[in-house]
Amino acid sequence: MITIIAAIAQNNALGKNNDLIWHIPADLKRFKERTTGHYILMGRNTFESIGRPLPNRTTVIITRNKNYFKEGCLIAHSLEQALEMAKEEEQVFIIGGAQVYENTIENDRADVLDITLVHQEFEADVFFPEIDLNLWIEVAREDFEADEKNKLAYSFVRYEKIAN
Repeated sequence: MITIIAAIAQNNALGKNNDLIWHIPADLKRFKERTTGHYILMGRNTFESIGRPLPNRTTVIITRNKNYFKEGCLIAHSLEQALEMAKEEEQVFIIGGAQVYENTIENDRADVLDITLVHQEFEADVFFPEIDLNLWIEVAREDFEADEKNKLAYSFVRYEKIAN
């Protein structure tokens, strides 16, 4: 099972200047719960915005740079190579960035979209691809109002690929 996991704004904004635009602790907690113990695949820019391998996960960095190396991480030079490294895994997470999300969706490699939808629009320089509701069906949703810890309203939304 290949799951894309992302937090996106209503206008599909993902981030700006290689960083997240918002801080929603509930989303970070959910991300940790979902991805711990699994392979997480990401582009180099996403890895560098995080700055380190995340604990209790196998980090695969996708980069075109043949000389790139990071201690404690696996390096792949394409999405296909990254997926090959994780082929024995039951659950693999694609965690960003925008190019990796787009490549995964365009090449029909994802089974599930695990989206945190932030109920606001933001100025951004990277965006999540438009979710084509002819290809994806919403199967679960939890809505949350802003509160003291989470300053923005948000929803956890799960989409599954519609069988052809």
